Amino acid sequence: MAARMLENDPYSHMELNFRVKNQDPSCRGRIGEFCVPHAVVQTPVFMPVGTQASVKAMHPAEVADMGYRLILANTYHLFLRPGHEVIRDLGGLRKFMGWDGAILTDSGGFQVFSLKGLAQVTEEGVRFASHLDGARTLMTPESCIQIQEYLGVDIMMALDQMAAPEDSRSQAQAAADRSHRWAQRCLAARKNPNAALFGIVQGGFDEELRRISAGQISSLGFDGHAIGGLSVGEPKEIMIKIADLCAPLLPEDKPRYLMGVGTPDDLVIFSSMGIDMFDCVMPTRNARNGSLFTSQGKVNIRNARYARDETSLDPECACPACVRFSKAYLRHLFMAGEILALRLLTGHNLAFYARRMEMIRDAIKNGSLGAWAESLKNAAEVAE
Repeated sequence: MAARMLENDPYSHMELNFRVKNQDPSCRGRIGEFCVPHAVVQTPVFMPVGTQASVKAMHPAEVADMGYRLILANTYHLFLRPGHEVIRDLGGLRKFMGWDGAILTDSGGFQVFSLKGLAQVTEEGVRFASHLDGARTLMTPESCIQIQEYLGVDIMMALDQMAAPEDSRSQAQAAADRSHRWAQRCLAARKNPNAALFGIVQGGFDEELRRISAGQISSLGFDGHAIGGLSVGEPKEIMIKIADLCAPLLPEDKPRYLMGVGTPDDLVIFSSMGIDMFDCVMPTRNARNGSLFTSQGKVNIRNARYARDETSLDPECACPACVRFSKAYLRHLFMAGEILALRLLTGHNLAFYARRMEMIRDAIKNGSLGAWAESLKNAAEVAE
């Protein structure tokens, strides 16, 4: 059953379209415009993570007010709770969570990796033991697409299998080959042409396998392409090498998505490679641990030196935490376990990431992203 579109939505019948608007002559960085059913997304774009239909600690309107038009939710988690049929019957995920923008859903392939002890992979699909109650559930490429169509999202991800860092080359090849076969099944199962469907490049850390997988996935006719299987504990230089290899192998006329990345500096470096889309739990998770990104460097608000600090968290930030409160007050809230601390700190980190993406797009327009990315890579090498 195809996903239901929300009534009276100005984007509900928008034709899927991606076009490159600006190209940085100093690197492969580019500015694009990605039209999906419920938003026009300016790329490069960072997607806040709302795994269980909520960007943790934030009201949807607050996320939108920062300029975000696209967020990420997770098929696996929503399938288990509250259930994709429940969400479909309540009008789709956007209505269910009160979000006015667009949504991308991760297929659940990463859970195969992160919940390894609870999952068994076969050619048919992935059989999970629910982390909630232990119930055995099978997710196939076909059911993965059906679930996402029931959710009514804008961008769906194909079910894939990623290799673990410790896997052998033969294991990485088997996972990439299976991801290719599953990608074909996902395309065949698709019933809703209004939602974009992305294929995922795999192949572990083997350059030849990555080239093969990129060619296979690119040839299938997806609406966009993702680079998966990175940011899973490998050294930063390996992640950079594989992403730099894969990006130019993917079609120029479709969006490129690097999954699970990353730090603010990562966004600069990988945008310079021509990657258009990013997601990561880092801004929200770090905030809940008291770790904050600022224009003057990282701040651990738990540090005792901030107990009497009357200054703003970041003088260049216009978020409520920075405009209204001192570091001392923010530290007090955090140390006292006040819920307001999580809201303010999460809002700050998301605002920082939104500004970082604006700066990246401005650098592309000015032709300076390449120099910025090189300076960050050189600084990282010196630090090591």
